[in-house]
Amino acid sequence: MTSMETLRQIVVLVHLVGFAVLFGAWVVEAVGTRRQITRLMHWGLAIAGIAGLILAAPWGLDGDLNYVKLGTKLVILLVIGALLGIGAGRQRRAGAVPSALFWGIGVLTLANAAIALLWR
Repeated sequence: MTSMETLRQIVVLVHLVGFAVLFGAWVVEAVGTRRQITRLMHWGLAIAGIAGLILAAPWGLDGDLNYVKLGTKLVILLVIGALLGIGAGRQRRAGAVPSALFWGIGVLTLANAAIALLWR
């Protein structure tokens, strides 16, 4: 394994950790009674997003990038970010996050992971 492949695998690991932080924080809130947007969800989104953008860059390794897949995942990531921002704002004002926003975050996060694994 070359040093570029090793570096790319490290970035993949960081990307997966970001997803795990976002989805894990969401699951904790979904199982609990609060169902709130947490700072940890924002951090998970930022980590997964930044690492994902780094992974979308051409690394000079064999294989072509699937730009349609990458674009789809980026759009979903932006929608998740918008839902987190809107939900956090409403949470500050009203003290609660609308159910549709909260569940949308979880469903879209899981959908983004499914796209990464299933779309070849």
